[in-house]
Amino acid sequence: MSNVDVLPLVGSEAPEAAVPCCPPLTERPLTAEEAVRAAAMFKALGDPVRLRLFSLVAAHEGGEACVCDISDVGVSQPTVSHHLKKLKEAGLLASERRGTWVYYRVEPSVLAAMGQMLRHYGA
Repeated sequence: MSNVDVLPLVGSEAPEAAVPCCPPLTERPLTAEEAVRAAAMFKALGDPVRLRLFSLVAAHEGGEACVCDISDVGVSQPTVSHHLKKLKEAGLLASERRGTWVYYRVEPSVLAAMGQMLRHYGA
């Protein structure tokens, strides 16, 4: 059994793979639930430190990064951990403990869903 933590997007209790939250904005108006889920993702990325951490993990070789590799973002290590937790809670990151280190990776399905949601009509 794996010790991988994939936290669901807002509103679900059991851990599961991240799923697209919403249709493209130009397709139809969002439901109240879809808006809550999308807002949680964008709120998590609305903080410059979190956006930078998200970018560092996404751009890291192999698509995942050890917490030891992403600590130099201008804030203390406890603050880095706090921000990584917020990104996990929003369903944007997954983590896996390997020995004493935690490795983070971006959920590809979430990135695809966010891109799909923001795609421009006719693009």
